[in-house]
Amino acid sequence: MTESRPWTGFGRTEIGHVRASNQDALALLNDCGVWLVADGMSGHPAGDIAAQTAVAAATQRARERVSWLREHTDTAAEFLADLVTSANRRIHDLMLANPSLKGMGTTFVALAITPTSTPVAHVAHLGDSRAYLYRTGQLKQLTRDHTLVEKFVRRGLIDAAAALTHPDRHILTKGLGMGADMQPELTSTPVTPHDLILLCSDGLTKMLEDAAIASILSHAQGDPHRACHDLIEQALRRGGEDNVTAIVVAYRQ
Repeated sequence: MTESRPWTGFGRTEIGHVRASNQDALALLNDCGVWLVADGMSGHPAGDIAAQTAVAAATQRARERVSWLREHTDTAAEFLADLVTSANRRIHDLMLANPSLKGMGTTFVALAITPTSTPVAHVAHLGDSRAYLYRTGQLKQLTRDHTLVEKFVRRGLIDAAAALTHPDRHILTKGLGMGADMQPELTSTPVTPHDLILLCSDGLTKMLEDAAIASILSHAQGDPHRACHDLIEQALRRGGEDNVTAIVVAYRQ
């Protein structure tokens, strides 16, 4: 069953100018109030299969449980964790059935907005695909990267500037397929009808610093379609060194 939803996402994925294939995947489940981005691990076998499998499995599970979510909006975090579990299980089943796929994995970020009087954006993520909240000119990162370098920064071993060029900056500490029991990091934040929410792969954030992302979202004037298009185009103009994927979610006025 589908129904009109007050929040709508627009998404786009591009191969970029360097990669031979696109290992990103996304899903726009506007009728469910759920949005997904996955980025297959480069340097590992079948990153594209891992990302597509994760998104397909999570999409199926979201549609199976969306009615339950609408009746139990206070358990949205559990709902998202279940999507992650389903996706991780499907990836491991594939690796068991196909030994050539052993070692495949993907980042994953999922957003669900609960349709309550005070809407809340719930995010689950693993890896370095990100979620951002843009509000009244300010951009806030809702996720923290699950990378070796981010762990170094949190421990005070290196500073944020050094992290940007560190040779190990893309080594993940968490991701779907990396273990049989991968638990996502869960965050929740209230949202207003004037907010924009961005989900993206690191192909966007490698090309655009936060200030550039904020500027593009500001110039979009609340139009998620324009915001998504302009983010991708600017990332490509700046080199497109990786696959680049973005979803921008906004309140339908």
